[in-house]
Amino acid sequence: MVDAELVEDSAQLIVATPPSGPYVDHNTVLRPGDEIPAEADGQRYTERDLYVSEETARALDKTGGNESGPRGSAMRRFRGWCAQEGRVAVPCTTATYTEYGRHLMSQKLKVTSIRNYMSLIRTSMPVGKQPDNSLYLHLLKDYRAKNKRASRKKQAFPITLPYLIPMMVAAEADNRPIGWRDAAMFALGYRFLARRIEDADLDIEDLTVLDDRIVVWLLKDKTHQEEEQTLILHDRPDLHLVARMRRWLAHLSDQGVTSGPLFRHLLKNGAVATTETRQKTATVRGNYLRGHTVNERVQFWFKKAGLATDGRPVSAQGLRAGGATDLAEHGATDEELEEAGRWAKGSPIPRRVYVRPAQQKNHDPFAKVPMYGHMQQTEVEDPL
Repeated sequence: MVDAELVEDSAQLIVATPPSGPYVDHNTVLRPGDEIPAEADGQRYTERDLYVSEETARALDKTGGNESGPRGSAMRRFRGWCAQEGRVAVPCTTATYTEYGRHLMSQKLKVTSIRNYMSLIRTSMPVGKQPDNSLYLHLLKDYRAKNKRASRKKQAFPITLPYLIPMMVAAEADNRPIGWRDAAMFALGYRFLARRIEDADLDIEDLTVLDDRIVVWLLKDKTHQEEEQTLILHDRPDLHLVARMRRWLAHLSDQGVTSGPLFRHLLKNGAVATTETRQKTATVRGNYLRGHTVNERVQFWFKKAGLATDGRPVSAQGLRAGGATDLAEHGATDEELEEAGRWAKGSPIPRRVYVRPAQQKNHDPFAKVPMYGHMQQTEVEDPL
């Protein structure tokens, strides 16, 4: 529609066009001397610019788009909640985002869990349409102050060598392929100081197995997103990393598997499973184990070996924690731990989580206080 003035037939028709406004948004960046672009200067897109090809669409469908793994789990829960509440999930409004944060708090979740969920949801929104998180963070601060237990984070029980070796022995006791796989996975996870998904994401081609070491090529990890790494894992007589890995690789080779996922699902008869043989249980990860599966295997063999913890939870993270704890308790420096665990340079985690507790483990400042009355030992009856 345009603004027009009614005139006589003999008069010239004058059409007033609205002035063009600035063609900018909050992502516009101009350099000194640049003119503010007008709407007429903007690009005009055609259908060609908006559609992906059928091949690209199929590839996106196979990968699950941007909603696989933890991100997919968080978004599925968020979409379900939005459907129940009659709200739009993507892109969500700041009000919806804030309300969902309060919903998670009403379930008495840990602060770290709420932070993780909310971060995954926010980064899943389209670029430029992410909700403002300031109101949710204000609620979370108050929630943390009023629910101190919700702020407590229990570290995974460290699966050090005295725990790891019995677990691998138990896994191998029946001489079955699933035990060979799990023992190799545990030995590598401990020596590699691997996060559970790093173990599960490895391909056979990523490993070079030598007589006394394994060389691992790692495309990226949590800390090094844009930097590939080549890691040398020396073997030990008590770990038998090379022998355990060679046995597992030999089983895969016998099944005709010489490339692709290193740690795979197995059928009950020991045969390597495929997405076709696992139609009912297959996930977007295909033939790769899920991180959750690695977790379950660690818990299963820990219990099977008759081991007990000090109250801390048993999980796949314990393999990484166990290697780091063994290093710290036997004199590894902050820098050596930082390098072995691939933490960011200057990260406080090695010292705070591993080195300092190792130093304090056998240190009792009250040992400096002399016994009362020079008594070496006092007999006190235990009421229990």
